[in-house]
Amino acid sequence: MPDIGAVPTTPAHVFHTRVYWEDTDGGGIVYHANYLRFAERARTELLRSLDIEQTALRDREGLVLVVRRCTVDFLKPARLDDLLAVETRLAKGGRASLMLDQRIRRDDTPLVALSVTIACINDAGHPARLPASLRAALGAATPQTA
Repeated sequence: MPDIGAVPTTPAHVFHTRVYWEDTDGGGIVYHANYLRFAERARTELLRSLDIEQTALRDREGLVLVVRRCTVDFLKPARLDDLLAVETRLAKGGRASLMLDQRIRRDDTPLVALSVTIACINDAGHPARLPASLRAALGAATPQTA
């Protein structure tokens, strides 16, 4: 489980999103699966901020980044019209995978914590080394594992 009280060791990329009707159940509370969508958008925007486009990665190198594992801790609900901040931190980097810690907050209130493992795979669906361009872009922000 993600540790909400853990002190972040790397800078966070922050993505803001608003809660719309389509994100909620009939009572105006965010449907649980939509937090995964918010987190996915934040991860995509993190890559864009590093000048990494997933379509270019796929088209030029035949590689895609996929979610291998995700644990989610739901703490409090978000509601219609809330402005949310999705913080994404790089926790670990391996040869073919990354571990990310994500937090979804409303103001200073933690709502959801996610620990996500992203794997790099080739066209055949087999694990592949993260491309040098991505590893270089991540740089010192990602602690390396042996």
